Amino acid sequence: MTKTIAIIGSGFSSLAASCYLSQQGNKVTIFEKNPTIGGRARQFTKDGFTFDMGPSWYWMPDVFERFFQDFDKKSSDYYELVKLNPAYRVYFGINDFISIYDNLEEIKSTFEEIEKGSAKKLEDFINQAKSNYDIAIKDLVYRPGISPLELITKETALKLNQFLGNVSADIRRKFKNEKLIQILEFPVLFLGAKPTKTPSFYNFMNYADFGLGTWHPKTGMFDVIRGLEKLALELGVTIKTNSPIEKIIVEDKTAKGIIINGEIINADIILSGADYQHTETLLEKEHRVYSDKYWQSRVFAPSSLLFFVGFNKKIENISHHALFFDTDFNQHAVDIYDKPKWPVSPLFYANFPSKTDLTAAPEGMETGFFLIPLAPGIEDNEELREEYFEKIITRFEQLTQQKIKNNIVFKKSFCKNDFVTDYNAYKGNAYGMANTLLQTAFLRPKLKSKKVRNLYFTGQLTVPGPGVPPALISGKLAAELIQKSLRS
Repeated sequence: MTKTIAIIGSGFSSLAASCYLSQQGNKVTIFEKNPTIGGRARQFTKDGFTFDMGPSWYWMPDVFERFFQDFDKKSSDYYELVKLNPAYRVYFGINDFISIYDNLEEIKSTFEEIEKGSAKKLEDFINQAKSNYDIAIKDLVYRPGISPLELITKETALKLNQFLGNVSADIRRKFKNEKLIQILEFPVLFLGAKPTKTPSFYNFMNYADFGLGTWHPKTGMFDVIRGLEKLALELGVTIKTNSPIEKIIVEDKTAKGIIINGEIINADIILSGADYQHTETLLEKEHRVYSDKYWQSRVFAPSSLLFFVGFNKKIENISHHALFFDTDFNQHAVDIYDKPKWPVSPLFYANFPSKTDLTAAPEGMETGFFLIPLAPGIEDNEELREEYFEKIITRFEQLTQQKIKNNIVFKKSFCKNDFVTDYNAYKGNAYGMANTLLQTAFLRPKLKSKKVRNLYFTGQLTVPGPGVPPALISGKLAAELIQKSLRS
């Protein structure tokens, strides 16, 4: 029997869920508060420059392929991928950087040149990471986070110690060179927690990095959003923008519809891919599962200060993705997680998509994206944004040995206040809730409301967690729970 399903938000998880639910014969409509779809993965253009506003790393291509295979499709039916070589560079000082290439053999050679004996250690480490990847990404993350028993398998029983140790300690036991250590600790930052607080099992992110490589959709990450949109429309999904949700209607402890711009939209099922905490504020208090105290007690992944910059010349001595680790990695982590404040000397990330995609900038020019991780809930104002842009652009010039400040023809910033305004993000978080041991799997907010029938959630604050591949998986998990309830 066909059911009417209203989905709140149009990010990766919502689009993915819409495809599964429509494939099952339901009448599915997505409601997006902003003028364009994509959630945090929106895109904007200005004066010939094209900017992806959020995710810029395409990792775990197998997860994307598994998604499209569920519809007898391939990612190549919707967008083209380019494998980056180098995948990225990590800068430690003036003319002091390490390039991570697109294959493990070259990466091992790089490690060996820096620390004798490290090539073999790296090979062993990545083999273990691959074993964890096969268990986690091919199995565990496709479980709905209902019961702790989901984590207990023959394979995980053999790796129990890896849930008790942490990634940082494991890496430091094997490697001594601080630069190599920081490169190996970097991937788990995508999970939203410090390497010292991330269970050892999550070293599967190192296999995603060194084993599977870094890819780029030909004309940007928004290609993936366009691909999901196209698939959704082919399956019969309706998408409505400029549709902010004012309230979720609940009668007899059952979700009955939503109110948009004063209009009541009836629905049999409500699925929210919007910020989880915000979604519950659309309910009367007695219908909310998680209290303010609960959210305040959670460990949130960082917020970010982003800069979208257009340059009227090509930028030299730089790769598509670049990490600037020329300051104290550990101190910046303290400033995010332990004693939240604006970092004195922030690490930062720079992305120049026009190095790969010539359509991203006018001819002879460059599109730049800069990101500084920040503590969620931090003070945010224009003066601080400008102060920190000056800090990182000055260091960028010094480290890459070139002048670029006077070549800026466009600049837009985006920080905590914008995450709140545009995405209703709790404390202005950019990546959701951190994947610490006590915030993993069944310990995360649930996909299905415990208090309101026919109300479901998906996205980075629920299972499996932050990141684009987990968002696709989250959409599938929520859709499966809904289909299960409709069959019962």
